[in-house]
Amino acid sequence: MILDNAEVPLYVQLAELFRQRIAKGVWKEGDRLPSLDQLVGEFHVARVTVRQAIERLARDGLVSPQRGRGTFVTGAPRSDRWLRVETSLRNLADVYRDTQPTILSIDESTRSPLLTDADGVAAPQYVYMRRVHAHEGRPYCVIDIYLDAEIFRRAPARFRKETVIPLLTALPDVRIATARQVLTISTADLEIARLLAISVNAPVADVRRVFTSAGRRVIYLGEVTYRGDFVHVEFDLKA
Repeated sequence: MILDNAEVPLYVQLAELFRQRIAKGVWKEGDRLPSLDQLVGEFHVARVTVRQAIERLARDGLVSPQRGRGTFVTGAPRSDRWLRVETSLRNLADVYRDTQPTILSIDESTRSPLLTDADGVAAPQYVYMRRVHAHEGRPYCVIDIYLDAEIFRRAPARFRKETVIPLLTALPDVRIATARQVLTISTADLEIARLLAISVNAPVADVRRVFTSAGRRVIYLGEVTYRGDFVHVEFDLKA
């Protein structure tokens, strides 16, 4: 089965598959899509499902159904992969500093993160902040931050209104001994979909970042969910 009946409506899945074919140039601007019968046969779905998928793309200006002639590609999805997930602490701080995201704080409290032995030793207390970052008016990530309360008290007003990593790296009396991150690919649940204005089960990139100070004390834990259609990762394999 190419499509999965259990999760997202079939026409939504089919529309996304069509969108990817257009984005990758399999179907180029000006091309006529395969006939309705051909698409029904390829994906083993009802004719109404194909029609709904095409209508979805037509609303986005990607295709144009023309009576008696077929459906033609009229545009390509906008490429929004402007956000590079950096692989060094310095570059990561520069990204947040240069993009200057709009920050929507949706929670602040005192709570402890779930840490593993590999993460390090927990601080006595953490300040928890949940935020949505936006770029040019469009939300691109939800971030859960656990910051060592002792460090938070050194600049609480700034930590509340600024991105944390550039500020953390700039504080003269904070020394980051280790900084690690793990990236995994996942899908958006209901809450993440609502906060990032994407469909449920749309692809997302989950990043977990852990910074420690001397003595393996965890001073920062960031759990970030990025929109999958905004993100790209680059590695120099010979570095």
